[in-house]
Amino acid sequence: MLTRFDRAAWVIPTSALVVIVVVGELGPSIRIVNWLLMVPLLAAGVCSPVVTLMFGVFVVVLNRYIDVTHPDVVIRTEDFVLEITASLLALLIAVLRSQAHAYVRHLQSSAEATREVVLRPIPPDWGGVESAARYRAADVEARVGGDFYDVLATPFGARVLLGDVQGKGLPAVSTAGAVTGAFREAGYYERDLDVVAQRMENGLWRHNLLRQAVGDEGERFATAVVLAFPDTEPNTVEVVNFGHDGPYVIGPRGVRQLPQQEGAPVGMAGLVGGTPAVRRLPLEPQETVLLVTDGVTEARNGAGEFFPLRSWLEGLAARRPEGVAPADLLGLLLDALSEHTHGHVTDDVALLAVRQRSLADLMPGGSHVA
Repeated sequence: MLTRFDRAAWVIPTSALVVIVVVGELGPSIRIVNWLLMVPLLAAGVCSPVVTLMFGVFVVVLNRYIDVTHPDVVIRTEDFVLEITASLLALLIAVLRSQAHAYVRHLQSSAEATREVVLRPIPPDWGGVESAARYRAADVEARVGGDFYDVLATPFGARVLLGDVQGKGLPAVSTAGAVTGAFREAGYYERDLDVVAQRMENGLWRHNLLRQAVGDEGERFATAVVLAFPDTEPNTVEVVNFGHDGPYVIGPRGVRQLPQQEGAPVGMAGLVGGTPAVRRLPLEPQETVLLVTDGVTEARNGAGEFFPLRSWLEGLAARRPEGVAPADLLGLLLDALSEHTHGHVTDDVALLAVRQRSLADLMPGGSHVA
């Protein structure tokens, strides 16, 4: 019955009612009749129409009771009419607010469904890697933006993607869908990571052509990082960086950053003569790779200072010399980010952390494949 503050909503108008009655008893000169009109109006802002109507009826009955039991209190006819009018007005407000709230919930559900197309849930143990992902939208009501990530379980080992689309709104979401769609298709079937990168570039190029054909004049691009964990080389990671901040690696050897911003963003390879090169680098099983969007690196506090991601990771590595699990890393990072910004995040935040599993933990035959 309560639509905004759930089951605790009735406490607010009830508390106001108790205060008004107590004050009215202590001060007989106070016109409690007029003050009681606040109760149904307050209920209209937090309770359902049914509960608001109950408060309105109770206030009218209470005033009639006061009129009968307190002869010294004069309640005029216009006061009684005002009570009924205020209660009906409160009921109307509650109905309109309830309808608006239901509409917002419907929009949020639609946005949530859209978000899960781009940011689908990722099992913590998927494709031969231990992973954790978090997404926090700057627009709390919409809950969707242009950041994207994914982890694929493929016949060649796990493939990981994280990126950020230029721009905001539904066009950015559509672009993120095009990039992740191309990655999911090519990443599963193509062994060569360079081919996967080219397929992502071609997918966004075709998407931009389609958007232009339907009247969207601007071409969109996306910065992104693609990682591959070859099942034949368990201590190796392959990296393709489309103009994104380089992932950080945290583990027993401290903190280091993988190659960053080496190529043009996805959708702009034609300007530089091709997609970024594939880099193959060593990676120990105890090391966790952290990928973030600029909602983390550009988060500011009240003094305008950026969040010190590198130094924070170095401090964490010093406290956790044995390494840190992906889920623990993201939980600690989000807490630190919230503390730095005092909870006021101005841009979407997407985080993805992955760590290789040891060969002893893998199923026979290598990586898990859906």
